Amino acid sequence: MAVAVSVATGAYCTLEAVAQTNPPVAAKNVVLVHGAWADGSSWGEVIPRLQAAGLHVTAVQNPLSSLEDSDAATRRVLALQDGPTVLVAHSWGGTVISDVGNDPKVSSLVYVAARAPDAGEDFVALSGKFPTGPVRAGIQTHDGYTRLSEDSFLKYFANGVPHKQAESLYAEQGDTAASIFAGRTTQAAWHDKPSFYAVSKDDKTINPDLERFLAKRMNATTVELDAGHLSLVSHPKEIADLIIQAAGQHKS
Repeated sequence: MAVAVSVATGAYCTLEAVAQTNPPVAAKNVVLVHGAWADGSSWGEVIPRLQAAGLHVTAVQNPLSSLEDSDAATRRVLALQDGPTVLVAHSWGGTVISDVGNDPKVSSLVYVAARAPDAGEDFVALSGKFPTGPVRAGIQTHDGYTRLSEDSFLKYFANGVPHKQAESLYAEQGDTAASIFAGRTTQAAWHDKPSFYAVSKDDKTINPDLERFLAKRMNATTVELDAGHLSLVSHPKEIADLIIQAAGQHKS
């Protein structure tokens, strides 16, 4: 599996050097926030790798009912952590960690093919500047909540995931309020906290160039993976390694 620190710009090269001389604050806790159309089980292959590295791991069961509810659920988990904590998110969950990541316990942020809005930013408008992913055609709305059609989930949301595993994830997908996608954060913690980003080069949900834009904007330590949107499922070792790096440890 090819995983490389992005060298697309000189800024990334410089950042890599800074990361080597100024390692992140050592953290012993990791809090994971899943995104839309998913639940905490999406981290199932990442968690044991983090635990094997000696990290205390908690996956938030993100309610996906509103940004406020998801923020509150994440804050409750952060309040239970003892000491520095790496806060990690996939997909829409990046909105949540951007909003709550200034918690004093949070030592660093990790974004996995994730949104990373600025404070008060219209992220829908920002996304509109990049080509729309084909997954969007499969969004089905009922009573204010959305789900992905089976065809769209398997082909575009879970591309790169073994078919049987993708079918299980489809069955487990979390109902997601249609309103959350337009929710705006009140702050952007990535301005103040060391940030890391895993770009999915074959993402059919969030445009990879949008992911690169977000990673560059936050001056994140960045890796690019030959993966679809669910890189945390298809490439758990690489995602775990990035989180371990954010925790100030060597890769597994």
